Amino acid sequence: MSDTTHDGAIAMSAPPSPDDGLSTAELAAKYGLSVSGARPGLAQYLRELWGRRHFILAFSQAKLTAQYSQAKLGQLWQVATPLLNAFVFFLIFGLILDAGRGMEINVYIPFLVTGVFVFAFTQTSVMAGVKAISGNLGLVRALHFPRASLPISFALQQLQQLLFSMIVLLVVVVGFGSLPSLSWVLVLPVLVLQFFFNTGLALMMARLGSKTPDLAQLMPFIMRTWMYASGVMFSIPLMLAGKDWPSWIVDVLQYNPVAIYMDLIRFALIDGYGSENLPQHVWAAGLAWSLLVGVVGFVYFWKAEERYGRG
Repeated sequence: MSDTTHDGAIAMSAPPSPDDGLSTAELAAKYGLSVSGARPGLAQYLRELWGRRHFILAFSQAKLTAQYSQAKLGQLWQVATPLLNAFVFFLIFGLILDAGRGMEINVYIPFLVTGVFVFAFTQTSVMAGVKAISGNLGLVRALHFPRASLPISFALQQLQQLLFSMIVLLVVVVGFGSLPSLSWVLVLPVLVLQFFFNTGLALMMARLGSKTPDLAQLMPFIMRTWMYASGVMFSIPLMLAGKDWPSWIVDVLQYNPVAIYMDLIRFALIDGYGSENLPQHVWAAGLAWSLLVGVVGFVYFWKAEERYGRG
């Protein structure tokens, strides 16, 4: 087919295309095209994450190794830092403020060290989650991978660090008279529940922190308030004894998820810290918090997958 132009030249026109008249969406559907960086379905996203499991583990181990690489004591700070925190809290709350009243010293010191170590597990996971995306924009923009890999790897890094601290915790517990028993095995399922809870929180904070960098400045104050309300330095049941507080305040304090995980580990490890210190249905509450926060946090993060690192 040809047409004659105004100067007499013959111009060949393109033959009609079978795609003429199709919209962009119809063309994409016809040829199996998709938007670059589009969010995959939830099931596909989970499969992609599983495919990156070796990267997640290696990234968490590399971060853990590099964390204290500039310090002369190196990885010893993984244990020294929470121990020093526990020592400071003991001086202030144990000796000066007598926060351990009602407990023998051989119970209170392992009680305090356990609380500091276990709360630090959640605290550092949350703080790392806030910067998981905003602090790794070069990686996010350069490579295509499920962005949830980053906050999950940071939560895994904190779990590995806690496992180092648990060795010291067991030494402290034994040193104050609590001998190994079958109840120590209960620590493992508690840590699994807390890990999924922490991961869900880290995923939530990663999405919020990706758009609000100032959140990293606010979170230390929130975490400090949470720590004081979680019974790290004092026993919540002993504090509530004899006080006529509204029932909802009592429930908030006792079913605080971090308080639940701390007290379950205390119950498992410390002789003299019995079940009377635990709220009713404590295992069910710990499982419910783990599933609720873990699932909601994952879905909440996945919903914004295509927006990370853009703008």
